[in-house]
Formats: sequence, structure tokens, C-alpha cells
Amino acid sequence: MNILVTGGAGYIGAHFVNAFLEKNDVNIIVVDNFREGKNNIIKNKKVRYNNVDLLDYCALHSIFKKNKIDIVVHFAALASVPDSVVDPQGYYENNIIGGFNLLKCMNEFNVKKIIFSSSASVYGEPVKELIDENHPKVPTNPYGYTKLVFEQMLVDYNKAYGLNSISFRYFCASGASESLLLGEYHTPETHVIPSLLETALGKRERFFVFGDDYNTLDGTGVRDYIHVDDIASAHVVAIKRLFKNDNVCEVFNLGINKGFSVLQLIEATEKVTNKKINYTIKERRKGDPSSLVADAKRATEVLDWKPKYLDIEKIIETAYNSYKKKI
Repeated sequence: MNILVTGGAGYIGAHFVNAFLEKNDVNIIVVDNFREGKNNIIKNKKVRYNNVDLLDYCALHSIFKKNKIDIVVHFAALASVPDSVVDPQGYYENNIIGGFNLLKCMNEFNVKKIIFSSSASVYGEPVKELIDENHPKVPTNPYGYTKLVFEQMLVDYNKAYGLNSISFRYFCASGASESLLLGEYHTPETHVIPSLLETALGKRERFFVFGDDYNTLDGTGVRDYIHVDDIASAHVVAIKRLFKNDNVCEVFNLGINKGFSVLQLIEATEKVTNKKINYTIKERRKGDPSSLVADAKRATEVLDWKPKYLDIEKIIETAYNSYKKKI
């Protein structure tokens, strides 16, 4: 089996590559522009890395021409809510045009299976505590819109060309692999748990809490944090489903069905690191919903998938171990 993995040197992509190699005899062709994936290279003769940006259609087309691809796993995307508000053009270009180039190549070379890395950002402000897949989709930021548009593209390609797809709406991917210590690193860092760890380790003076006036238990934003290894395992199961079934165009939430506020994360990080987190309350960031907590029972029922990491302190601990290795 030949798998094309876009963004396979990034945070989530590298964890998937590692997880799939452990259980399967496959060849993995990674395409990545290496903006985020410099430290997540997995040394294995079954993995070939190609420095290709999805916006470079000719280079991408060449990859498809040289390799008989059986399935695509699509992680590559810009993925910061606040950055998408500041630079919507960059997000629409990378996430939608890049995604279109990928689908165009797949269609030309008759590749009929894809797993897409979507996001809970497609939902926007929740109308109920637990968000299932049928929840209204009204994104509050350009990043969420790009994910929703690509989901619709998959629906249209299924109807017109018979493309089979599974889209995973991740809630907050977090943690790090305990086997490889692959971690989540961004420059500059904007994600919550990595930012907290940078503060605990003295890499930044203080942590900023964006908003304490949300309609939540303590006024700070609430998110469902799912371990990246659990996300990777869902993709492994999804690949098997796509090879066993035809005319598939499905969407699943991936989360642990429980939310944690920013202040709760601060407390948990202090316990894990035994460090005091200095923090400052600031105004809300544009585009941030008050709460995003998954109802992920459909993934459990249909895919027979269950997350293993349900303890937020354990999730933070795996990320902390990775950060300590980095510094």
C-alpha cells in the first residue's frame, strides 16, 4: 500500500506516520513544505519525504505521476485561529487552493480515498454544551471557514467523481508521543498548552489568558483536549474502513467529551511541572468561541474508536516531557 501524507512532517502528521508504521507494511510518501515540521522527521526506509508545497501544482502533480497512490491522508494546512483573522488571504490560499490542487491530482490519477484533517472550528459558537456532528456550522474565523469549504468539496467530489472520504473534526489536539517524544512546536507559539509549558520552563515571562468574561464556569474559554496519539489511532482505523467500504463520505468528531477552562489548564500545568505560572488576563481574541466540547460517541459507535488519554494532567505531562527534551 502506498499512502500519500500531506503535512506528514508536522505535529499531527508525524504522529500518524509513526502510528501507521508500527502496525502496517506500507510505503509512505510525505509531502510537506517543512515550515512547521523541521523536527518531526521519522527515520524509516518506508517513509520518503518530499519538500513540496501544495500550492506548487506542478511539483505535486509530479509526485502523483511517479508514485501509484492508493490513499491520501491530508493534514497540510495553516492552523491558527488568531493568525487566520489577521491574514485571511493566506489561509484561503493555502487551505483551499492547496486542497483543490490535491483533489485535482487525485481525480486525474484516479485516487479514490482520502482522510481529511478538519476541525471543530467549523462549528463556531456552540448552541449546546456537547457538540455532535449535526450541530449548526457557523465558523467564527477564516480558519474554520477553510475547513468547512474543503469538507463541502469532498461531498461534491463524492457525488460527481465517486471520491470516498472521512473527515475528522478534531477538537484541541494536544500532548506528545511517549514513544518518540514528538511534540507540538510553533514559531511564534500561540497554542495554549505549549505556551503554558514555555512559561513554566522560563521561555516566556508570563502566559496570557484571552478573556475572562465568557459564559463558562470561570469566565475563561473552555476546550476539549484530545491527545495526538488518539487522533493518530483514529486515522489508522479510518484507513481500514475506507478499504472495506465503498461510497463513503463521512464526518466524525474526535474529542474526549469533556472540556477544561484555561484557568483549569493553568492549575494542571502547575501540578505537572511543579512551577508557578505567571499569567495576565487580556481582552478576548477575535474569532475565539467561548466553548468547544465534543460529543464524539459517533466515532466510538461507527469506528470502534476510543481515546486512551482522558486525564488532562497526563496529556500535559506527555507534552512536558517532549518540551524538556527539546530544550
